[in-house]
Amino acid sequence: MNRLFLLSAILICADIATMAAPVTYTVSVNTASLAGTTGSLDFNFNPGPLVSQSALVQILDFAGGSAAGSPVLTGDAAGSLPGTIMLDNGAGFNDYFQQFTYSSTLTFDVYLYGPALSAPDGVSSSGGTFAFSMFSDVAGTVPALTTDVTDGFAYVVDVNLDGSTTVTNYIVNSAATPEPASWFLVGIALLGAYSCHLAVKTSITDRHD
Repeated sequence: MNRLFLLSAILICADIATMAAPVTYTVSVNTASLAGTTGSLDFNFNPGPLVSQSALVQILDFAGGSAAGSPVLTGDAAGSLPGTIMLDNGAGFNDYFQQFTYSSTLTFDVYLYGPALSAPDGVSSSGGTFAFSMFSDVAGTVPALTTDVTDGFAYVVDVNLDGSTTVTNYIVNSAATPEPASWFLVGIALLGAYSCHLAVKTSITDRHD
């Protein structure tokens, strides 16, 4: 009986350890050095080189500066700043490009969701990558406020095969953190892991009694 309980506890712990869920990141950039100038912004969300599971991203609560002209949409991209931008990884290249007049700050939320995050299939061989870039020119050829001298990316979120996400922040003078809801999910996972530790420990103790 104790062995059965121990096995059940281990299986439950394994499920909690691999639990994935949608995630939101808040990005805040100090653009004072570009204030009053017109450049451009770029958002893209693309699958990996092999088979990628479906995922989506929304850019929400955009504030700061103003869009100039109409956006250029490529692949599975929709929306218009300062409203919601939507991208998925259904095509090989999915991109939202916008001429933009900067103010002193720029903020927005990155909301990632879909099967690749909430229900990883275990058979896909590539993840996906969201990337945000800022440019000081309207053509999008001169990256601004980034330490990434290779690709010119400012903020990157990789969706991993297990449904987790990895953030790389190249933005100068920025803050980019998970939203409280995301921290809550992390807290639930940690609490579950601790509960599993206690359950397994209790089961092992019972076996020796």
